[in-house]
Order: sequence, then C-alpha cells, then structure tokens
Amino acid sequence: MSDKAASAKTTAGPPYRLDDQVGFLLRRAQQRHLSIFSEHIPDFTPTQFAAMAKLHETGGLSQNELGRQAAMDAATIKGVIDRLRKRGLISTRRDDRDQRRIYLDLTAEGRNQYLIQVARAAEVTARTASLLSETEHAQLVSLLKKLV
Repeated sequence: MSDKAASAKTTAGPPYRLDDQVGFLLRRAQQRHLSIFSEHIPDFTPTQFAAMAKLHETGGLSQNELGRQAAMDAATIKGVIDRLRKRGLISTRRDDRDQRRIYLDLTAEGRNQYLIQVARAAEVTARTASLLSETEHAQLVSLLKKLV
C-alpha cells in the first residue's frame, strides 16, 4: 500500500458500513412504512392520500401550491390529481383571473373517503413507530422535521 493510500485510510475515520448510513436506514424505514400503508390503505397510494390530507387540512389550493405543500414535483402532483379527479374525489376549477391556474378541492365523496381512511392512516403511523417509545417517536418526528 502506498503512503498516500495508507494516509487516506487512517484519516478517513471509521470504515464505511452501509448498515450505518442515514440514507440507507431511511430507505429501509420507508420500505417498512410503505408495506404497512399498502396493507391498511390499499385503495390509495401514499401520494394520493397526502394530497387528500393536505386539501382536507387547508381547503382548496392551486395545483402548484398543493404540490409544494405535499412535497411533490409538478409531474407527480399532476398525475396524482388526474387519478383522484377520475375517481370523483377532487374537483378542479380554473382561476377567473388567470386561466392557467387550476384550483383543487375535495368533493363530498373525497372528504368522505378521507375521513374513512384517516383512522387507518393513524394506525399506519402507530404500526410504523410501534418499536419506539412515545418519547422516541416524538424525537424521531422532531429530527425528521429538522432534516426536511
């Protein structure tokens, strides 16, 4: 081994272990969460449910604003909205002053479906965090909010 390689090895810190990497662990936790989600809420994708939850929380929003608040890019939110609209769960209307802007809101059926699913969503969260104490769960949520 060259002196340069030996120096890099000793100053680089602990060896890189995939099982100790934040991104890897977040992905594994996300996979676990998605499995639990699909088991409890099979009729919606997590992004569809997030869009419905945000509209329920805020009321009507423009498509762009909903995408920002639900952390989805323009292409993703458009696809989500198209699918929910086809199911009669979201209504759309154009802004009177700017025809390019589309406003969205839950239909009566969309609100009903959201209210049916929200208890299941709470169970998804509880099951995802079931290995944590209440304090650890609160710490995890706090730390994740710092990262985003």
